[in-house]
Amino acid sequence: MSPPKNQLQESKQLNEILNFHYEKLTTAKKHLEKLWRRTRAGAVVKVVREHYLRDDIACGAAACRLCTPAGSGSAPGLEARPSGPASSLCPGPHFLLPDTNLLLHQIDILEDPVIKNVIVLQTVLQEVRHRSAPVYKRIRDVIQNPEKHFYSFTNEHHRETYIEQKRGETSNDRNDRAIRVAVKWYNEHLKKTEDAEKIEVIFLTNDNTNKEKALEEGITAYTCEEYIKSLTANPELVDRLACVSDEGKEIEGGKIIFPEHIPLSKLQQGIKSGIYLQGTYRANRENYLEATVWVHGDAEENKEIIVQGLKHLNRAIHEDVVAVELLAKDEWVAPSSVVLQDDGQNEEDIENEEEKENILKTSVSKDMLRPTGRVVGIIKRNWRPYCGMLSKSQIKEARRHLFTPADRRIPRIRIETRQADTLEGQRIIVAIDGWPRNSRYPNGHFVKNLGSAGDKETETEVLLLEHDVPHQAFSQAVLSFLPKMPWSITEEDMKHREDLRHLTVCSVDPPGCTDIDDALHCREIGNGNLEVGVHIADVSHFIRPGNALDEESVKRGTTVYLCEKRIDMVPELLSSNLCSLRSNVDRLAFSCIWEMNHKAEILKTRFTKSIINSKASLTYAEAQMRIDSATMNDDITLSLRGLNKLAKILKKKRIENGALTLASPEVRFHMDSETHDPIDLQTKELKETNSMVEEFMLLANISVAQKIYDEFPEFALLRKHPAPPPSNYDILVKAAKSKNLEIKTDSAKALAESLDKAESPTFPYLNTLLRILTTRCMMQAVYFCSGMDNDFHHYGLASPIYTHFTSPIRRYADIIVHRLLAVAIGADSTYPELTDKHKLAEMCKNLNYRHKMAQYAQRASVAFHTQLFFKTKGVVNEDAYILFVRKNAIVVLIPKYGLEGTVFFEEKDKPTPKLEYNSEVPSLTVEDTIFHVFDKVKVNIMLDDSNIQHQKMRMVLVEPKVRPKIPRTILSFINVKNHHVVKWKFNPEEKT
Repeated sequence: MSPPKNQLQESKQLNEILNFHYEKLTTAKKHLEKLWRRTRAGAVVKVVREHYLRDDIACGAAACRLCTPAGSGSAPGLEARPSGPASSLCPGPHFLLPDTNLLLHQIDILEDPVIKNVIVLQTVLQEVRHRSAPVYKRIRDVIQNPEKHFYSFTNEHHRETYIEQKRGETSNDRNDRAIRVAVKWYNEHLKKTEDAEKIEVIFLTNDNTNKEKALEEGITAYTCEEYIKSLTANPELVDRLACVSDEGKEIEGGKIIFPEHIPLSKLQQGIKSGIYLQGTYRANRENYLEATVWVHGDAEENKEIIVQGLKHLNRAIHEDVVAVELLAKDEWVAPSSVVLQDDGQNEEDIENEEEKENILKTSVSKDMLRPTGRVVGIIKRNWRPYCGMLSKSQIKEARRHLFTPADRRIPRIRIETRQADTLEGQRIIVAIDGWPRNSRYPNGHFVKNLGSAGDKETETEVLLLEHDVPHQAFSQAVLSFLPKMPWSITEEDMKHREDLRHLTVCSVDPPGCTDIDDALHCREIGNGNLEVGVHIADVSHFIRPGNALDEESVKRGTTVYLCEKRIDMVPELLSSNLCSLRSNVDRLAFSCIWEMNHKAEILKTRFTKSIINSKASLTYAEAQMRIDSATMNDDITLSLRGLNKLAKILKKKRIENGALTLASPEVRFHMDSETHDPIDLQTKELKETNSMVEEFMLLANISVAQKIYDEFPEFALLRKHPAPPPSNYDILVKAAKSKNLEIKTDSAKALAESLDKAESPTFPYLNTLLRILTTRCMMQAVYFCSGMDNDFHHYGLASPIYTHFTSPIRRYADIIVHRLLAVAIGADSTYPELTDKHKLAEMCKNLNYRHKMAQYAQRASVAFHTQLFFKTKGVVNEDAYILFVRKNAIVVLIPKYGLEGTVFFEEKDKPTPKLEYNSEVPSLTVEDTIFHVFDKVKVNIMLDDSNIQHQKMRMVLVEPKVRPKIPRTILSFINVKNHHVVKWKFNPEEKT
């Protein structure tokens, strides 16, 4: 009996593939590389490496008929007729081949749509990967873009382009030589093509030595600047050229401002011997002359080092890894309470800086002093492209201008551009190239124009870029892993799954929610107990480990919710449709089901993959209305009442165990249906049903955490909330004491109990203010791998173990937890990365970063929409409460709008009032008026759009009135009108 036709076809295809790979193997030549290495013990050993060389690696040129790879099926990367821009230096058709340093420093040029047909050598890619992960990712993305025609050539495995390192030759010199050999091979190889007009390969390098050697060897070579300036039809590209001079090279005639950076080799020796400390540099958003270095390592001593003053900051930029030298103890300072912004003075005016530095030097008690140091060198720059605006030079036809970043922690950047008139009033992106010792600001170059400042789309793009939120459209590679529509549940899907469609399940969410992660049910069972279920969308069924959809989801880490836009972690087909537990449709779920008695005591817990059919998708208000209704007694309402009753008992137990109930003002915008501008702004009102849902989500997360830890003690992905250090509570304790209240901070339970007691019959809002202030004292909760940590405790929830299981549509951590739980109950199989604690720890690091950035982006969106709301309101008069006092300002909270802002008592060109700051009370005396934390004041609120780059809410103190003291000798009255500028930030959890 002959085999079926399709089986014969498959067999034939398999033979062709095997023959093709056999031919490949037979053309490979084995090259043995012998090296001598000295071990740590001092012994010398011979290392032999096998390096395979081949002569069938394609050059990538579409015009080449000599080496088109047979059977590969992939189109060559380089065009047959290069369609790049016209060059006065290279009028003929040509490909470009850059060296490593050019690719590292001129990536913005290479990414430009104008630049096409570029050969990227394996030698160059390997060096870039080793030296800069962000640039490596960017160049890989460019190579994969079919419109750019970039081609990655494996020169290190080609028989004619591989070279051995010569005796006495450095690795860098060997690699430079390998690049030149590859350029020569390409030019000789392309001469053999049948085209009438030959294609030339142009070598681009900014290394003068490498360029000279290339010219000596007959290679056409140019610097990047020479080539870009030759593109006469694209003069705008010149602005994107990075300044390639070394950081140490000073500008002609400039006065030395900063100390020299110590070389990296000496820094490493100094760190090893303890002379210097290594840490991450964090600039102060409120004071540009102060920063903190968070020292790496486990040592508790000198964990946080203050750096003050321009010379001590020494050209470090936010998030750089730096080396610091501790100052003598008599030079230690206290964290400054002064608010100082770089107001754009002349960059030569260093005396002005020294005056500002003197403001920081005020006498404080020894208890306030903190370890203080100076930056002596840079270990790793963590620069990124920065969004902001051009501050155009006042000099006519000037090319040098200052760029002001949107992020106040980043210094201004000097750039050269011919487009200043066009770019004025626009949001642009700029990259830093270096920072010479004699320049007040770093040098950089223009990258991209985003659009007009103040435009809603432009400002949204800025806040997403500034907070590093991945927001590009999902690629076709990602979308290809989505289920084909129409989708339905199959028999295969039902394996290892329980059918729970008969249960009265419902979801309760905010209005307009389309990505419904969770649903609930509660019913009485035969023995009189209650069955309670939390049913979570089974996202891990659709997102399988390791594919492009999974990789994109882990990169994004979380869904980001802006005021009128959602940046999904997963494509909309999953988030709002197939995974969303919408009502009256069958959906796949992962269920956590408890048997409880009426005292909310758990008797049994089980986990199962399931299929559910939600009977109702309710808002919090709709669910509350059902619970409170005297006439509604249907199954959904009875289920909700049962859940609500149990939730109250669970919450009471949690609080008795020491869980904290904190406060943070959240706002809700009501948008105009046509313009989408905010027309109303209110603080969110929480209902019982909010708490009901929260209690069961917490319970499910705790139950799942215990289960996955029991099954995988080394590989469980958990979430912890560290206890704050005692010093974090100083401001809270002092503020409460000023109102004759005692706050105990020995434990979470003691803190919770003292907050419950801290009430004033004459000041009912005081307790809320104390809870808001307590929130500021907290540490950030983080994900971690159980095998890499010993402390699992969640301080805020007073739980010994916790994880995230209940929101897999919007959090990638939950997907990992689902996979672990599925393996634990035998519903799915494991894979290597799931049980690799080091890879899980790295993943947790990324998820923590993404979660933090998402929070900041959301707050920035609220701030922008708040400004839009007040734009048409004029001056609004409101009650406010003082949250903090500074040396020259008060920070106030306006409860009605959840708004926070700073009222300054010093202004340019105005007489400075007498200010006395008391850090112990804490209080600020302005002339004869004393301001304490929690004092009630009245302020006028308005939008200050005088600086389009940093529009802000401006607050003017109305009551109490601050009047300057008038000497008795002056008989006439002087009317002084005080205008108090505000620096506003909507950031209820930020600690500065």
